[in-house]
Amino acid sequence: MKITKVEDSLTKMHNIKYIRENANDFDKAMARRGLEAQSKAILELDEQRRSIQTESQNLQAKRNEESKKIGQIKKEGGDAEAAMQAVAEIKTQIGDLEEKEKAIADQLNDLLAGLPNILADEVPDGADEDQNVELHKWGEIKVPKGPDHVEIGEKLGMIDFETAAKMSGARFTLLSGPMARMERALAQFFLDTHTGEHGLTEVSPPLLVRDNALFGTGQLPKFKEDLYCVENPKKEEFLLLKLKLKKIEEQLEELQTEKKNLTKLGLTPDDHEKEDRSIRHKKEQLQNIRQDTQDKIDDLKGKIEDKYLIPTSEVPLTNIVAEMIVEEEYLPRRYCAFTPCFRSEAGSAGKDTRGMLRQHQFYKVEMVSITAPEKSKEEHERMLGCAEAVLEKLEIPFRTVTLCSGDTGFGATKTYDIEAWLPGQETYREISSVSNCGDFQARRMNARTRPKGTKDTRFVHTLNGSGVAVGRALIAVIENYYDPSDGSIFVPEVLKPYMGGIEKIIKE
Repeated sequence: MKITKVEDSLTKMHNIKYIRENANDFDKAMARRGLEAQSKAILELDEQRRSIQTESQNLQAKRNEESKKIGQIKKEGGDAEAAMQAVAEIKTQIGDLEEKEKAIADQLNDLLAGLPNILADEVPDGADEDQNVELHKWGEIKVPKGPDHVEIGEKLGMIDFETAAKMSGARFTLLSGPMARMERALAQFFLDTHTGEHGLTEVSPPLLVRDNALFGTGQLPKFKEDLYCVENPKKEEFLLLKLKLKKIEEQLEELQTEKKNLTKLGLTPDDHEKEDRSIRHKKEQLQNIRQDTQDKIDDLKGKIEDKYLIPTSEVPLTNIVAEMIVEEEYLPRRYCAFTPCFRSEAGSAGKDTRGMLRQHQFYKVEMVSITAPEKSKEEHERMLGCAEAVLEKLEIPFRTVTLCSGDTGFGATKTYDIEAWLPGQETYREISSVSNCGDFQARRMNARTRPKGTKDTRFVHTLNGSGVAVGRALIAVIENYYDPSDGSIFVPEVLKPYMGGIEKIIKE
């Protein structure tokens, strides 16, 4: 695959040119997301920034003209002091404008970074999950009602919430014996199906990522509270060194003032020399300490960043093409990964507190596709089929819905949810979300493609989907394959090759 790194700085997040030309349409798009009109605030900041840029460019042209005059005056033997002063003043003005422009640009970027993706026209309007639109159902519900996975697993002695809570707190689970093996079997089955039948490339990605990776996929800055941040232990040392450096600079300034004031003290020449020598000695010592401190700061600069545990492997898989130009002939790129995922579930207090349905740590097989813009809708349907296929092979009844505007995630332009039937709850529950993000993530991570034979580039489209959530698939298997005659669990046919001869999970 031919990939080129992008060196230039490009517009991120929403397309500001589109907003300038289609302010009303943009406001309507945000209204579908339940937001007030945004274009006025955006365009006011944009106009201020562009006005300052124009003013700065005009001053730069004036500075160039004045600089030429200095050379001419000196060439003619004249006094160029006034012209040099004028150039210095212009330089100061340009510097002030650059600071002002940066402050406005930061404000504009912060505003844009917090706005969600524009929904596809075909996404149905609605306030919440109750207004999602069902596309189809698959499979016969053979077990309409039954005990839930908590009751089944605890009676088998293979799901232990109490021990997990003792070491980690709420929303953690300890699996053991054949139940733990079943979890692993599901993941292997999903991976083998996606790589062997669906043409995805398996990836084993990092579980810790930088903040820029999470910004690219849209988790930061808006959803920081849902993430687990691993603070760098050297950060405190770095901050202490910065404080020390500041104090040294203050001491050096004090010495400089002290040196200037020596003449006002009425000292004898010998005493003046003695004091001056003492100040020079202190200054030399402080300068050495300052240099040593600065060296330590420079050494730590690249080592102090915090990192985040991934909430989904969508983050590292999508960021494979961050800051890159991928030649279009090498698209689509299709990846999958089996990883643990970590979420604080900050916005889910009191929701799904029983069992494994909503955990701080869980396993998932994720699918990610990188496509040319005109291919993403077709790829979205393909990815949905990949996720549905593994559930069909498991013979788990499910239904597929199109999420309405009020339930569609921040970074998606359109999302399908697959919901598996859970007899323990007598309802369908989400087991996979498959989303087309259009160019939303690509803009944030600067991921581009170039058609063959052209120089122009354009943003790729990114898609992601669970293929599927392993923990929730385990719940579905436990509840749909439960044998009420003895409290055991039948092993689905497609999982038997992964279970080492176990055909039924029974109490040990």
